[in-house]
Amino acid sequence: MRFAAWALLLAGCSSNDARPPADGAVDTIAVDTAATDTISDTSVSDSFEASAPERVYGVTVDDIAPLASIVESLSKLPHKATARIVFDEGQPPSYYTEATTKIGAVAFVMGEMLDSQFVKDISVDGYAQRAKDYLDALGGKVDIWEVGNEINGEWLGASADVAAKAKSAFDLAKGRGYKTALTLYWNASCYAKADHEMFAWTSANIPADMKSGLDYVLVSYYDDDCPGEKPDWPSVFAELAAMFPAARLGVGECGTERAEAKSEFIHRYYGLSVPEPRFVGGQFWWYFVTDMVPSSKPLFGDLATAMK
Repeated sequence: MRFAAWALLLAGCSSNDARPPADGAVDTIAVDTAATDTISDTSVSDSFEASAPERVYGVTVDDIAPLASIVESLSKLPHKATARIVFDEGQPPSYYTEATTKIGAVAFVMGEMLDSQFVKDISVDGYAQRAKDYLDALGGKVDIWEVGNEINGEWLGASADVAAKAKSAFDLAKGRGYKTALTLYWNASCYAKADHEMFAWTSANIPADMKSGLDYVLVSYYDDDCPGEKPDWPSVFAELAAMFPAARLGVGECGTERAEAKSEFIHRYYGLSVPEPRFVGGQFWWYFVTDMVPSSKPLFGDLATAMK
């Protein structure tokens, strides 16, 4: 989720309160994950495994309208993209049936279970129920399930609850044979509490079976959110490779609202090369719908060039 943390901090807000409040509460319904985690539908995962590229060219679809233009832009990219669809709070899975079908015809689909902005507003049981509902409805249409977004962010709530929410979604998705992803938040120069620093939080709160079982581990990074120290990407991904011994690694979100910087950022991130063998790229530009839809927009050309 894109937000200007640095501006809120300058305004006197702690990063615990950095995310704006949800527009509405998300329903909380208890679910017995043990009763559902043995259901298996591996057709999509098997197909994706057979065709998944070594390099992931990701974009974020934060709004499914205008759908026809989104599909058209995706279809014109020089490589088959992975479109990360943000499943909005309060929306039923059926809202995304048409979008996942049509986008899936031209791109791989990653489903973001719930944006980090709204994780605090849902109980552990409610998050599990949401995961079950989305998996029931869209499991066959989504190639990768993002079970936790910006998981170490200080605005998500109590660490134990946040970890339990991601674990419930992971167990449900893996129990059905689906590919899973976890997105972390790089905050080495902008955390308020040291225990929420990306590596410290992840080491302490992500259970061993997730560390060994996740298929993708991604890093959300926004230059404008964390002024000052910049990531040493080879070191970042080397440390993640040691912590997640089987996962493919990449950038899970990037972007900027500054019009004058967009082109430079697009070329920088989509051109990022890291020597870690399991680095697959990703990037997942947050503003794809705003900046590159329709494909006649100038920044679409920047993205297409950067992807070549």
